[in-house]
Amino acid sequence: MGDLDPQDWDAFRAQAHALLDASLDKMQTASDGRVWTPIPDDLRARLQSEVPRQPSNPADVLKEIMPYGVGNTHPRFFGWVHGAGAPSGILPEIAAAAMNVNAGGRDHVAPVIERQVIDWCAKLIGFDADASGLIVTGTSMGTIVALKVARDLADESAMKRGVIGGRLVGYCSDQAHSCVKRAFDMLGLGTEALRLVPCNDAFEMDMDALRAMITKDRKRGLEPFCVVGTAGAVNVGAIDDLETLADIARDEDVWFHVDGAFGATAILGELARDRLSGMARADSVAFDFHKWLQVNYEAGCVLFQNEAAHRASFSDRAEYLRGSERGLAGGAFWAVDYGPELSRGFRALKVWSHLMEHGVDKLGRSIDRNIKLAQYLQAAVGAHDQLAPMAPVALNINCFRYVADGVDLDALNEEIVIYLQEAGIAVPSTTRLNGALAIRVNITNHRTQEADLDLLVSEIVKAGDRLRCDFTV
Repeated sequence: MGDLDPQDWDAFRAQAHALLDASLDKMQTASDGRVWTPIPDDLRARLQSEVPRQPSNPADVLKEIMPYGVGNTHPRFFGWVHGAGAPSGILPEIAAAAMNVNAGGRDHVAPVIERQVIDWCAKLIGFDADASGLIVTGTSMGTIVALKVARDLADESAMKRGVIGGRLVGYCSDQAHSCVKRAFDMLGLGTEALRLVPCNDAFEMDMDALRAMITKDRKRGLEPFCVVGTAGAVNVGAIDDLETLADIARDEDVWFHVDGAFGATAILGELARDRLSGMARADSVAFDFHKWLQVNYEAGCVLFQNEAAHRASFSDRAEYLRGSERGLAGGAFWAVDYGPELSRGFRALKVWSHLMEHGVDKLGRSIDRNIKLAQYLQAAVGAHDQLAPMAPVALNINCFRYVADGVDLDALNEEIVIYLQEAGIAVPSTTRLNGALAIRVNITNHRTQEADLDLLVSEIVKAGDRLRCDFTV
């Protein structure tokens, strides 16, 4: 055997079984105990060691670190849009690790499974049968891939000469995710080329303002090339009017991309499907499997209506990557032709396995369940005199805060959130809406129940009542 293989396979097998049992125990008890647990100082110190020169056994440390993640498997993790994962996700990760394939291309099982997942997703979104796509790390990477294709179509020389002169401009709402701005930076367009369109009172993009901005830019000699709609804004869960955006994109002859990081997958349920119909008219859509679909991190997807445009933006294989009709260098789908990575893990396997095990109808019901829980929390907030809503509840995100007279409400609510996190009770986050700080509760956990939300409301009010005297003004 190779010199990196175990010297004692029986001992290694026993360690592996013990770690698997510990992993399953963690998933089985995900609803128990604290939500977030800070890393103990002694463990932190041991992890910050010198470069290991000699062999050692990390198995015990692997089990020891398990309690000190971000806490998103727990049903009272409400901060940020993190999926909770599922126990079934462990199994395909084991198989993928054992296979250790490079999913960048060639004729083997990984491209076949990836292509199948892409075909399923395209059909669910409403794209044509010949749509294209790629499994990526997440929506941030998917956005870069999508906007590169849009950029290259708008300026055929951009791939070779770069973007010169700041002529291309694009548009998204001021509630859009920061990954859009990052993509403009990384693609050489410049962040100033991205226009932030104001929103209405529901935090949805103002369509009249968008039309006016496009007209103004054309009069200045600039070239609008894309508009990005949001399906589930990260602050409040708002969904832009995607049908109207599709109309504007068609009329203005610009690329229409949808950032559907978590909200796009609500198309599998009943409660938000109608508001997502415009995704079928987009040129590209990016979304995550690791959020509302509960696939273990990390896994996202980007889809394209135009396969030829997608491939043309990336297909430039070196001679050593030349394909053939037969043998291992064959295969109809090489991911390297559709994205920036050649070396790629087999992340499509865990997506395929998850969809096969649960079925998309069950996943859609789980998403609808989260939306109903957000409505339940909305009613609880509205019924309490010391809590005030800060934004409409469009999907699964509630923004509200504790209120009292004569106190610094921003500072008080910030402290309430920190207290809940440090006490291990719950993990909400904060955001700012119309200049004021809000407690933000995101529900993307399939384990969350009404009792978790009842406890959250009770603990927020108790903390506010106890802390308010420290924040008088």
